[in-house]
Amino acid sequence: MIEEIRLFGVYMPAALFWAVIALTTTFLLRGALLRFPLRQLLWHPALIDLAAFFLLWWGITCLADTCFPHGFIS
Repeated sequence: MIEEIRLFGVYMPAALFWAVIALTTTFLLRGALLRFPLRQLLWHPALIDLAAFFLLWWGITCLADTCFPHGFIS
């Protein structure tokens, strides 16, 4: 069964919730990485942003699966 999260009476897929958290973390991380000169040496900085988003999304979902028992959030 696909896990769902109830937020103020609205059911939404858990993957969407974790993706929003990963996206905001990526934007915060991107702001911090813009200050380093290493970012200007990259060929496609957008690929680094995309990779960071997917790695954070994967990490957050794995962390949520291990920390929250099934049915805890839904």
